[in-house]
Amino acid sequence: MSLRELLFAVADLWMITVGFTYGIKFIRNYRNYLLGVEWIIVATSGTNFLIYGLLKAGHDSPMYAFAYFLDAFSRSIGITLILVLGLMKVTHRYKPSLTVDIGAFALAGVVGFALSTFAEELGTPGKIFYIVVNVPTTLFLIYFSKRLWDIGERRHAVWAAVATACAFVIAAIYDFVSLPGDDAEHTIFYTFALSTWGLQMFVYYRAYRAFDEHNRRVDADLVTDGRPVTA
Repeated sequence: MSLRELLFAVADLWMITVGFTYGIKFIRNYRNYLLGVEWIIVATSGTNFLIYGLLKAGHDSPMYAFAYFLDAFSRSIGITLILVLGLMKVTHRYKPSLTVDIGAFALAGVVGFALSTFAEELGTPGKIFYIVVNVPTTLFLIYFSKRLWDIGERRHAVWAAVATACAFVIAAIYDFVSLPGDDAEHTIFYTFALSTWGLQMFVYYRAYRAFDEHNRRVDADLVTDGRPVTA
């Protein structure tokens, strides 16, 4: 295994570990199935991607098709709409119904399938779609970072902003820029991408936890003062 392949594997293992660990914690600690399941899906995608890379399977492999689908799933709806809805549980005390949870993942499945299956037919417009949906997501994450700053969680705010900026760069160049010295499988790019996605999941979980703790303190103060707790 070359150094380049080793770094790719390490980055992927990092993302897999973070995804499964904090995906389970989102579900177990906060009953946040939107973020929990999405984190687990990203980790599953990384696991499939790692096996695919280590086996050097070709583009005709079922693992490649599965990786393509999961990639489209998360880039289109997963780490966009689902991420925003999940974080709104702390920013806006939003409580999605089971119908919303199921509907969001069903939509991600349909869109992911369409984008992965008809990628050649869609061509450049399909690639631009990923950037378009990423822009409002990034704006919300900037808002999320500002809210963290405003409640005094400044370290989390800075890290959330850094992770968001890195993720936006990855999204912007994903389909349009080849890094100098990279190979045909884009190993260098994916090493940076996997590292960034792992950082996102790690940072957003910790920021979510800090925001939730802040909300609990606010609720406790309101109860102590005899005032009703409102959203």
